[in-house]
Amino acid sequence: MSNQKLFNVAVVGATGAVGEQIIRLLDERNFPLKELKLLSSARSAGSKILFKGRELTVEEATPSSFEGIDIALFSAGGDVSKALAPHAVQAGTICIDNTSAYRMDPETPLVVPEVNVDKINEHKGIIANPNCSTIQMVAALKPLYDRFGISRIIVSTYQAVSGAGAKAIQEMLRQSKEVLEGREANPDILPVGSLPVKHQIAFNAIPQIDKFHENGFTNEEMKMILETKKIMGDDSIDVTATCVRIPVVYGHSESVYVELKSDFDLEEVKQLLADAPGIVLCDNPQEQQYPLATDAAGKLETFVGRVRRDLGNPRALNMWIVSDNLLKGAAWNAVQIAEYIAIEQ
Repeated sequence: MSNQKLFNVAVVGATGAVGEQIIRLLDERNFPLKELKLLSSARSAGSKILFKGRELTVEEATPSSFEGIDIALFSAGGDVSKALAPHAVQAGTICIDNTSAYRMDPETPLVVPEVNVDKINEHKGIIANPNCSTIQMVAALKPLYDRFGISRIIVSTYQAVSGAGAKAIQEMLRQSKEVLEGREANPDILPVGSLPVKHQIAFNAIPQIDKFHENGFTNEEMKMILETKKIMGDDSIDVTATCVRIPVVYGHSESVYVELKSDFDLEEVKQLLADAPGIVLCDNPQEQQYPLATDAAGKLETFVGRVRRDLGNPRALNMWIVSDNLLKGAAWNAVQIAEYIAIEQ
């Protein structure tokens, strides 16, 4: 990107877990920056963040923060995005929003660069980053969709506590210590939902991520269902999801059953996955090699393994998909979109 024009970039939610990763990636990837503006809530404003050897002061995000900003990466919660993104667009800023605020808005492209990068150009000022668990699944399924077509997806997720924020990580670590010391584990964070009831996450699995809808599915499950159809550009795909929080710090894992529309050769499927952008095939069960959350943590790629033909349906596959939820599931996907914009301009 050495011959590229330079961009004024703002990171909204700079002190959060995803914001920190965005800043790190902008540094490591040598994004063509002219100026980096770090924005947060009033509570975090004034704190200092080191970037390329310089100390930058975090400012409070306000409607007037975006004058002269070319690209803003939002990761401070849906309410903040709804309040500030329209002001940013008015100032001529392209917003890449990592919250659920605009994902299902028909005017807003929902983008995973490995799947539908062409949609970026359809933006009207805002580009939405999908949900973390959706991103890794569609990235892995895209090459199969293109080659064989997909009629049905059944996914069960095993999601890391970092998806619920820093306090959830602290709660899991604290509870683990309490249980190991024979004390009672006191929950007060998970599950995040509309009710005050909380459950122990240490040494447990909680089959609830976000609040429940009247149809019995959680918000997280509905995100996966609706976002998958939008990203693939195909409402005919039947998608169902069960999302579970497990005591892992970083890295979401998914068990995915997918029905293809045409016959397939299993070796061709594996080759398609191995050749797909952003995908690493890790599938050698004889050597007990398959994707693990501990291996995916800190890496940008999505890992796929346990690829096998279903025993009950010859046109169906089962696979295991793992990715770092803060990177490909959030920060890296957003920075990829920003890099595409920078190259195009």
